[in-house]
Amino acid sequence: MSSSELTEMADRPAQAKFLTGSTMRHVVVMTLTGSLGLSFLFLVDFLALWWISRLENEVLITAIGFAGTIQFFVMSVAVGMMIGAVALVSRALGMGDTEEARRIATSSMIYGASFQTALAILVFIFRREILIWTGAEGAALEVAVDFLGLSLPSLPLVAIGMCASAVLRAAGEAWRSMMVTVSAGVVALIVDPILIVWMGYGVSGAAGAIVLSRLAMAVMGFYWVSHSRNLLARPSLIDLRSFLLPFAAIALPAVATQVSTPFGNWILVRAMAQHGDSAVAGLGVVMRLTIVCFGGIFALSGAIGGIIGQNYGAKQYDRVASAYTDALKFCAIYTGVVWLLLIFSADMVASSFGLGEEGAHIVRVFSYYAAGTFVFTGALFVSNAAFNNLGRPLYATAANWSRDAILMAPLAFGLGGIYAGGGVITGQALANTLAGIMAAWVGWRFVRRLGGRPAGVLDGSPAST
Repeated sequence: MSSSELTEMADRPAQAKFLTGSTMRHVVVMTLTGSLGLSFLFLVDFLALWWISRLENEVLITAIGFAGTIQFFVMSVAVGMMIGAVALVSRALGMGDTEEARRIATSSMIYGASFQTALAILVFIFRREILIWTGAEGAALEVAVDFLGLSLPSLPLVAIGMCASAVLRAAGEAWRSMMVTVSAGVVALIVDPILIVWMGYGVSGAAGAIVLSRLAMAVMGFYWVSHSRNLLARPSLIDLRSFLLPFAAIALPAVATQVSTPFGNWILVRAMAQHGDSAVAGLGVVMRLTIVCFGGIFALSGAIGGIIGQNYGAKQYDRVASAYTDALKFCAIYTGVVWLLLIFSADMVASSFGLGEEGAHIVRVFSYYAAGTFVFTGALFVSNAAFNNLGRPLYATAANWSRDAILMAPLAFGLGGIYAGGGVITGQALANTLAGIMAAWVGWRFVRRLGGRPAGVLDGSPAST
């Protein structure tokens, strides 16, 4: 084979990869790679918090906890935009239209970066007021304000990197999709100790490390999705207008779905703030521990989205249902393994972060009891993937907000009033359980009825544009 033929093959757009083979294998491969990638992305914040804890000042840990709640909200918007890209690109590939997939990918990246820029500016301007509303005060408030002031301007880079990762995942490029976000964690692993401890920049160094890690992710993602895999087309105003409504029909409800989680976290922080700085510091550790350890659960929705989208586009409805049930099985096994690991490492984690008595208690309650309920959180995310990629994104929005707006507040504040900080964690676990059971049941009934509905006519489908 000549060198020109090899170059042509490298430049050829990816084809649909999920239409044949074991759906369980696809679920496992895409979820584990997505999990590793997502975990490394959020490992950036986890490592920053850990190195800040080396300064032996619990106020700094509390401040990063407050700031992290705001960061998680804005990054959740990027995840919602990513879901829109996965849904449309994977369906186009499933229908065999690789050129339209490339045009959708380009437009999706522009939408995501533009929206994230506007949101970053808005949050930057009102960051002090938002933090006060969250419950921050005193020294912790001032540190959190400074941290967000340095890190928020890099959020458009997150949008570029995450959208690139989403397009690669929709095309079945599991390894490259993973490496885009892994690059952020690798950079943080190197520069965090240098900037925070060795150079003595403290919280400012943590913010600087986050900016550098996001830059690495954006550069690597853009390179692979454009030059290496030829998954982007030339930007076009016609494409931006043509795909805006189909993209918005999926992305906006997906964004609304994703921001419910940080809203629920905001409720938890408010409820926990009533029990002192040590309790908030413990919750901050739990939130980052959750994201890193349960990366497979958080990755499920995006990971199986491409599998569901491609098979629905190809009218292989039995494989859609198979992917759904296989994802639920994976979720149960994954949660069981991680739960056991957390039970055995709870005291070590609390000690490693130098938490006070109340903060350590929060970590133990989560590790011993609440962590097991993430099987139901996973069921919620699996159903969300089905709803988002099969044209019913508002179902996913309703499921998430039922948990975070309707169930979370009364359970967290109510049980917190009885059992203090441990009650807040228990309230979160109960909300996850109730919402997950209901969403899984509705989702299963939905995918079982797909055979009676023609592909290409769902809300937001590219075929309807």
